[in-house]
Amino acid sequence: MSASNGKYPPTEVQPRATRRRFTAAYKRQIVGAAAQCGYGEVGALLRREGLYHSNLAKWRAEYAAGSLSDKPRGPRAHPTAAEVKRLERENARVQRKLEQAEAIIEAQKKLARLLESQQEDETP
Repeated sequence: MSASNGKYPPTEVQPRATRRRFTAAYKRQIVGAAAQCGYGEVGALLRREGLYHSNLAKWRAEYAAGSLSDKPRGPRAHPTAAEVKRLERENARVQRKLEQAEAIIEAQKKLARLLESQQEDETP
């Protein structure tokens, strides 16, 4: 009798657990339900929902701060990343202008030397 014949459920262990994700609506629902609970009922609510007290504490703080929302997936951008990019672009632009100014100054110096040498040649 094997699991493949249908008499027994498959016993293979999942190789990796999946992370639970909670929507903002669910979080608000749990925070509201916890607010309605009386003495000793919060623990029962958490056990029934399969949550930890740390989840509830974090969601309460986010709810109080007004930042309880679905979090976007993907890498987190630093809050000042846009500012850093803008400053890098501006720095590159200023560097180009500086190089142009230095090239112009160098050309003016060469021209001044050339004119001085011509004046020296013309004077008897």
